[in-house]
Amino acid sequence: MRFARALLPLALLVACSLEPRPRPPGVLFVSVEQQSAWVRNFNPLFAGAGARWPTRAGVYECMEIFSSAQGKWVPWLATGHAWSEDQLTLRFTIRDGVLWSDGKPFSADDVVFTFGLLKQHPALDAGGVWRFLTDVKAEGAGTVAFTFSRVYLPGFSDLAHQIIVPRHVWKDVADPVTFTNPDPVATGPFTQVTLFRNQVYELGRNPHYWQPGKPAVTALRFLAFPTNDQANMALVEGEVDWAGNFVPAVDRTFVSRDPAHHARWFPLYGSTVFLYPNTTRPPLDDVRVRKALSMALDRDRLVEVAMYGYTRPADATALNDAYTGWKDPRVAKDAWTRYDLDAANRLLDEAGLTRGADGMRRLKDGQPFALDLEVVSGWSDWVRAGQVVGRDLRKLGIGVQLKTYEFGTWFTRLQKGEFQLAISWSLDGPTPYNFYKWLLSPRTVRPVGEVAAANWHRMGDAQADELLVRFERAGTPEEQHALMSQVQQRFSATAPAIPLFPNPSWGESNSSRFTGFPTEQNPYARLAPHAEPDSLLVLTQLSPRER
Repeated sequence: MRFARALLPLALLVACSLEPRPRPPGVLFVSVEQQSAWVRNFNPLFAGAGARWPTRAGVYECMEIFSSAQGKWVPWLATGHAWSEDQLTLRFTIRDGVLWSDGKPFSADDVVFTFGLLKQHPALDAGGVWRFLTDVKAEGAGTVAFTFSRVYLPGFSDLAHQIIVPRHVWKDVADPVTFTNPDPVATGPFTQVTLFRNQVYELGRNPHYWQPGKPAVTALRFLAFPTNDQANMALVEGEVDWAGNFVPAVDRTFVSRDPAHHARWFPLYGSTVFLYPNTTRPPLDDVRVRKALSMALDRDRLVEVAMYGYTRPADATALNDAYTGWKDPRVAKDAWTRYDLDAANRLLDEAGLTRGADGMRRLKDGQPFALDLEVVSGWSDWVRAGQVVGRDLRKLGIGVQLKTYEFGTWFTRLQKGEFQLAISWSLDGPTPYNFYKWLLSPRTVRPVGEVAAANWHRMGDAQADELLVRFERAGTPEEQHALMSQVQQRFSATAPAIPLFPNPSWGESNSSRFTGFPTEQNPYARLAPHAEPDSLLVLTQLSPRER
């Protein structure tokens, strides 16, 4: 074990030196984010703020939670909801007896105020709720009524999952977009910032939490790990209780060390991982070029080398396993996501990207066809994926340079469209509607330089959007599935982004100190702490193990 100890990261050694011995009872150590140093930010409203976990599902809360593992909605800050007969008004019944962490009462006014902030500051409205809402008003202290401009059934998910902030605090915030909210007042189970240093922070229990006897965990502690490898060493060495890391050979390196307590669950419910081409930059605006890039990729080798076989190659629908019942098997068989180097070369020839004497392809102006591929430094699985993708694309005569950035820089470049190729995740929801909307709808396209919640490739298809609009009004499962099949056909025809593989929903647990983690046998939520807002279900279920 001397070699393993020698690999312990500096961040871990520094952070552990701050931790008293013996280990504090009831403190859950979590590894979710890979950062070299923590920035004190608990802003739950702005997607680009870089807020610390679990700001959006542990510090703050939403009205209802969709558990993809269970396939059902769980009431939270609201106890229920009801549509009007014409489906233009949606009412949520607000839970009685909830207090903010400063002891002030939570009410319908806080919900109305939160949605008012989104309207007043469009940068906060990542889901675009004010594109389908005309009014939000309280009907007494216990009901909030949302008035829709049109029938838009998928809007329920956007409203139910919206994080709610306290009016009495945020009404005095000058700029809620840039506000870092260093001392949050919230309704979630963990709201008290009891320690914050650049290498470690800790969140204590909400003294006024609305669920009696919860949380049983006394505090959450987070150590700063710049890379997957360092975070994984801490997990293997027993420093971490709950993690959402990519762990190579996890059964051998982690589970087998203590099979009674070490567990992992990697269902393919994570968002599909894509190779995003920036379609504002020719020739990536040409569908032939995008499909050629896709057909040059040996996805079987990609998932084996980069992902250790934890997943499978994506098909032409790009859907993960949570949407198996929605998948059109005819579309899934389309050829453009299968490895075919000869076909890929023919497509590039058709697009006028000819090879020079050096074997490298040229753009129509004679310049070399060269692309930068951007990934997050330290995300070892995606870095390896980028290396495999780069090697495959070079076989087409394309110059590819892999560039790695720390997460914050990488994500800002992705959101603003300041890249050529990038590997990243996608959005999901109870149905494939959100997934395809953010891949195909012109309504989600933002100008380069403006922060985009998704559709980072910046492409829209009018035909797909017409189908998505019809889906918004579809009242029967039969109609919904028929429309979604046509949307899949448009996705396959236009290839706006290049699906690589469904991302496993990474989750590891060490139950030697805490019990109640979800498992494949008890799937009340996903084990992955990244899976928001599922993580709220987990944080309120965990308990210290009795000694």
